[in-house]
Amino acid sequence: MKDSPQRRYEGRRRRTSSLATRLFLSATAWVVIILVITGFVLSSVYRQAVERSFDRRLNLYLRTLIAEAATPDENAEHQFQSLGEPLFEIPLSGWYWQIGRLDSEKPDVRSSRSLWDKELPALNEADSRLTAAGVRIGYVTGPEDQRLRMVVRQVDFGSDGRFLVRVAGDASEIFDETRTFDYYLGGTFAALTLVLVVTTIFQVRFGLAPLKRISEALAAIRSGRAERLEGEFPVEIAPLARETNALIDANREIVERARTHVGNLAHAIKTPLSVIVNEANAHRGDPFAAKVLEQTQLMRNMVAHHLERARIAARVTVVGTVTDVAPVIEGLRRTMAKIHRDRDISVEATCPDGAKFRGERQDLEEMVGNLVDNACKWARSQVSVEVVLLPPTGSEPTSTLHILVDDDGPGLSPAERAQVARRGQRLDESKPGSGLGLAIVVDLAALYQGSLTLGAAPTGGLRSELVLPAVA
Repeated sequence: MKDSPQRRYEGRRRRTSSLATRLFLSATAWVVIILVITGFVLSSVYRQAVERSFDRRLNLYLRTLIAEAATPDENAEHQFQSLGEPLFEIPLSGWYWQIGRLDSEKPDVRSSRSLWDKELPALNEADSRLTAAGVRIGYVTGPEDQRLRMVVRQVDFGSDGRFLVRVAGDASEIFDETRTFDYYLGGTFAALTLVLVVTTIFQVRFGLAPLKRISEALAAIRSGRAERLEGEFPVEIAPLARETNALIDANREIVERARTHVGNLAHAIKTPLSVIVNEANAHRGDPFAAKVLEQTQLMRNMVAHHLERARIAARVTVVGTVTDVAPVIEGLRRTMAKIHRDRDISVEATCPDGAKFRGERQDLEEMVGNLVDNACKWARSQVSVEVVLLPPTGSEPTSTLHILVDDDGPGLSPAERAQVARRGQRLDESKPGSGLGLAIVVDLAALYQGSLTLGAAPTGGLRSELVLPAVA
């Protein structure tokens, strides 16, 4: 089934809401992604800075050891005591140095007191890097499974031999300092993320506020509470509001022109038909004239039907038309009671206060009038009209009017109900009318995305249920 205008509007409104949600989620996602990437970059940069500072410290000890080894002190007890780091004296402190000969079958190894009788492990070339000064730097696992940062350099003292000098420091200093930085960085970025998310919420909320105003204004136009988009809009939204108002004005102009053309066409067709009828009436005894009168009447009915459809189609395109239902129902009740006064037909009507039809008054009068008039023609003594206003449901997102017209006449079988709803079909020629009443009601209801259903009334006659869009 084709979506009604209200359904299309509700869909646009939901899409507007989802647009705000998508903008917020997208902005939040980008903020989080950027902050996470920035956090990783800053953490990596800081870790490298800490390692460089640590390496400079190790290289200082390395150069000092090389200088001590190159100029042996006459007093061997005091050799290598000028490093100035007490941790080299504390057993298994994590700070170690070691010097070993490379050109002797039994290498002479000297170590810091902190090593005790342990040795520093070799540095894996795959897990280390070599500097321009010939120093290899990397991480190793030392005594007591300590994680060490170590610098290694081979030194050739000429006739004194070749030596391998190694200095290692406790890498937990690097890890602890980096971890502390990461904690502060994570806390700072978490607070920054919260601030940016709140800022984004305000930006999206207030940035899309003009669109929400336009959405509410369009709802007001659709419900008949307003005719145009009013108020001041931002520079970016103002063209949209102007074009929307221009579209509404153009729509009204088109409808007015259509009404004018329909009226002109009706007058243009009626004149030649009247001439044909008058000529045929002048020769009533002629079978040909009788046939002309018969076909002319059919033409009149068809023209009336299609002109009425054109007129209705032009009217239902007007945006924002709303009609109070109770006055229409009460007026029809009084009118039909007077028309069928000679048959003593009782016409009763009930309608809830505030019920409104989303359409033009004359269309509602025509639809309900046809149904009530048809019920009065067939009723024995009683016709009732009941209006029920149903709120939106899951299957029907808009409010609907259910107008029930019951009579206590003979009623119709299911096959007869299907027949009388077709244009020009009449079950009893003795009753006045052209057979177009119910067909016009069906067409009118369809143009408003409504429906007409025929069934059995509780009083034994026919029940006509007309469903139309309502204003909540």
